[in-house]
Amino acid sequence: MNPSQTPIAKTSILIALLVVFGSAGNIFFSVGMKRIGALESWTPAALRSAFVAVFANLWIWLGIGSMLLFLASLMLVLSWADFSYVQPATASMYVVVPLLGHFVLGESVAGPRWVGVGLISLGVALVGSTPPNTTKKD
Repeated sequence: MNPSQTPIAKTSILIALLVVFGSAGNIFFSVGMKRIGALESWTPAALRSAFVAVFANLWIWLGIGSMLLFLASLMLVLSWADFSYVQPATASMYVVVPLLGHFVLGESVAGPRWVGVGLISLGVALVGSTPPNTTKKD
């Protein structure tokens, strides 16, 4: 199969994986950092202690792993789909993350943020209605 004729389904699956890996990574980082707590001071000892706490935290490593999978998926999908399609389509993460924050982490999401989530959803739907690849291949 010619790369310029890559099925839309393959692109859609990779975009969905991007959203899942990116959203999961952000949630894992949030959980990990909330468990570690705020940095109390900027002294070398406090920074060293925070560095050790961050890299000893399982949630942070899950976030790093998710973000590495996100990066691998992004590089793969960009090998055949236009950046101008992929980047706006991955904005679905900005919809998924507040939903996860609210329903999984119990965070309060204000009304204006929900309006923003709705607008982002409309934008993603608009981008999704366009072809993933408009670049002519030689």
